[in-house]
Formats: sequence, C-alpha cells, structure tokens
Amino acid sequence: MKAICVVQPNTIEIQERPIPVITEPDQVLIKVKAAGICGSDMHIYHGTSPVATYPRVIGHEIAGEIIEKGNQVTAFNTGDHFVLDPVIHCGTCYQCKIGRRNVCSKLLVRGVHVDGGYQEYLVLPEKSIHIIPKKLSWNEAVMIEPFTIAEQVCSRAEIVSSDVMFIMGAGPVGLSILKLAKLYGVTCYISDIQEHRLALAKSYGADEVLHASKENVSERIKALTNGNGATIVVDAVCSVSSFEMTLDYVCAAGKIISLGFNTNPSAIAQLKITAREIDIRGSRLHNNKFPKVINHFISEKLQVKDMVSHVFTFEEIHHAIELIEDPKIMNGKVVLTF
Repeated sequence: MKAICVVQPNTIEIQERPIPVITEPDQVLIKVKAAGICGSDMHIYHGTSPVATYPRVIGHEIAGEIIEKGNQVTAFNTGDHFVLDPVIHCGTCYQCKIGRRNVCSKLLVRGVHVDGGYQEYLVLPEKSIHIIPKKLSWNEAVMIEPFTIAEQVCSRAEIVSSDVMFIMGAGPVGLSILKLAKLYGVTCYISDIQEHRLALAKSYGADEVLHASKENVSERIKALTNGNGATIVVDAVCSVSSFEMTLDYVCAAGKIISLGFNTNPSAIAQLKITAREIDIRGSRLHNNKFPKVINHFISEKLQVKDMVSHVFTFEEIHHAIELIEDPKIMNGKVVLTF
C-alpha cells in the first residue's frame, strides 16, 4: 500500500508499505476513503508543530470502510462506514478519571505522535472509530472531526443562546465554530483580513463580519454590544498579538477560548483579567464529541458540503499543498481521496 509520510520538516514522500494486519481481537482493518487536510497537518509538514514527532504519516480527518474485523468486535460489521477518532488516552491518569481524556497525561494523537490516516489501509482498535450512515458522502464525513473541535470550543465556552460570540479568524476552524454556534442560537461576529472568507462567514450566518485590516475591531465590537464587549471571544488566529487582543474584545465576566499552540509568550497585564474576572480557557482536540456531532450530521442540522472547495487524489498531495499555500487561490477544506 501507499502512505504519505513527512520524513522531516518540508520533506513529504509517498512511500510503499506493507498492508497492516489485525493482531488483536478488538481490532478492525479499514480501507481509507477520504481525508481532510488540516492546518495542523501543514504545521507538521513545515516543522512548526511543537508536539509532532518525525518521521510521521500525517492525517487525522479520516473516513473509510471496515473490510475485516477481529473476533471480539461485535458493534461493527464489515462494510460499515466510519470516521477516525485521533485521540488516544490512557484511562487511568487524573485527567482521564475526571473526564478530561483529551488532555490525558499520556496523550497521543494519531497523525501527530503516532502514524495517522494518510495511508490506504489502517488497523485500529474498535474504540477508535465511530460508525456513520452510508448516506453521508466521504467529503461530508471528513468534516465530522473538524466539527468535534468546534463542539469542544462551544463546550469549553459553556455557550447559551443569549451569548454574543466574537470569533477571531474565518479560516476552516473559525467557520466551523461559527456554523455550530449559530446552530445553538448564539449571536456571532467574526473577523478576518480576507474578503472571500468574510463573504463565506456571512453566507454561513454570521450576524456581523469585521475586516480586521480595514476597521478598528475593538471599537466595532464595543458599538455592536452597547459598550459591553462580547461574552465569549474565540482566538482562532492563534498568534502572539491575537491572544493579547482578546482582552480588548471581551466583556467583564466573559470567557476567552484559546486554540493556539504558539510557544512564544504574549504580554498580558494581570489587571485586565483579575479586575473583570475574565475566564481564559484552552480548548484542545475534543472530549467525547463525536456522537453529538455525528447526530448533527445525521439530522442534517449541519450542512457542510459547501465547505469543501477542492478534492485531490492522495497521490496529488504536493499539488494540494501548493494550492493551500497559494494566496491567490481561494480555498476552504481540501480533501484527499484514496
């Protein structure tokens, strides 16, 4: 079989590897059908991920079909369609015991710490897959994992319909959060510096879009909220300066949700946090969000077909990367087919 491997930063190869075989009774052999390209995959490719190890088969937004199963697998059948859960947790540490397995003390993530899904076949334990209905297209299916990230953000923010959420950044993550928050009835404002992303955000239901390079975002947020500020600010830009800016947009007693893995420090005065009792919360991966998100897809409450902009075969990975990195090409989610 073929696998896409980042051998070292900025070096990606399509390698020939043996087809894996089932070695444990709780495992399934799966045929990968489609995979989304995530920003974190690009960070690993460029060597800017602070947590990835090399060489690494990347890919965690994975959908496919079960073609063989171990003799203790009873919940699934051959021919079933599935999506991959990339989170591997120990189940025994403090974090796991309090139900926070996405920050397990021994956390491993497929496609980051262990090989992921950019390969034609995978063997996985049955606990690492979730069955999906066959009516979902493969392109739709690969969008389920990104929406578990959005669901985790909404969970960490403890959103209610009366909230006013300001999302900084209208890339694929920011737009997923927008779609989900609107599903829950939240008022949403979103900013970006690219016109086409703001146009997408508006078409996805954003109540207001803010062009971050053409207007004073802080003043606009204050005007939109009668001087109060947003009750929730989500930093999906994830830069040093964007994290600092969140405190200018959030109201007293509000929440800031950080998604960034930037290792450079931001300069934030304690007074801005303490005097207004601001909650600053990280949001990483997902914590058992697949069932809820899959139900959103089954019920068709989430429409995602319009989020996939380009599809390549996996052998065209280099062309896909070139497209993603070309600022002249407007793109949304880019999908690889296997």
